[in-house]
Amino acid sequence: MLVELAVGDAYGAGFEYADPDFVASNNTLNRYVQHPKHSGIRPGQYTDDTQMTLAVAELLVSNEPWTEGSVADKFVEVFRRDPREGYAGGFYNVLSHVRSGSELQDRITPHSDKSGAAMRAGAIGLCSDVDQVIRYADIQARVTHATPLGIESAQAAALAVHYCRYNIGPVSNIGAWIDAEIQEYGGLGGWARVWNGPVGSRGWMSVLAALTALSAASSLSDLLTRCVNYTGDVDTVATIALAAASCTTELVADLPHALLRDLENGPYGHDYLTELDKVLFRVIQ
Repeated sequence: MLVELAVGDAYGAGFEYADPDFVASNNTLNRYVQHPKHSGIRPGQYTDDTQMTLAVAELLVSNEPWTEGSVADKFVEVFRRDPREGYAGGFYNVLSHVRSGSELQDRITPHSDKSGAAMRAGAIGLCSDVDQVIRYADIQARVTHATPLGIESAQAAALAVHYCRYNIGPVSNIGAWIDAEIQEYGGLGGWARVWNGPVGSRGWMSVLAALTALSAASSLSDLLTRCVNYTGDVDTVATIALAAASCTTELVADLPHALLRDLENGPYGHDYLTELDKVLFRVIQ
């Protein structure tokens, strides 16, 4: 799961908010592309979407309690060991200056409904208990996105992984199932709607676009192409969609060899993601 979502993130990073003509010409899956404006993120390098997912995944397999404080501590730890671009400017600045989760919580006002809480929630969906998935997604979202839509979009992203991991039904029905679960917990729902057009920065947009692409795709390559073709915040859409899709046998696992091969492989790159994936699927029940 972590490798696939990182591929989606790294591939999508080359197209994030890029001109539609650039997307149409280069979204071939043949290689990672250099973003026409963001030179700080190299082809094959993942962004904050994957790095924050790593923080969530590492906390899941630890013996630490699942609290806003422990989540915040992990966000700071994972950023400080491997600072990288891709974060929103203000959040990047805060992460660059704090030394602990408590400092992070003191410095930010968590009133955003953007995609940060949703993009990192996928690993939570591996938990076998839906109540736990809902609760954990809520807690981690509150650190930075303590708004109704910020929280619910994170829950929906995590539930998408859960739905696929536990083979609850056909992928085409994923939005309707998430709706039912969300509404049971007092959420707004609406996750079975069809998304069309460019994807903006709000979390619900990325999740709804990911679910729409998931429900129509036949393979991981088809899914990644669909996610990027939306234009807009496509690295986040691809991260959310591939996290879920990697957990089902209904979609053919055919990500191009070039994308798997050329995904960054530093200390926290491809090999690290592969090993943490193994631990996640062994430990999380």
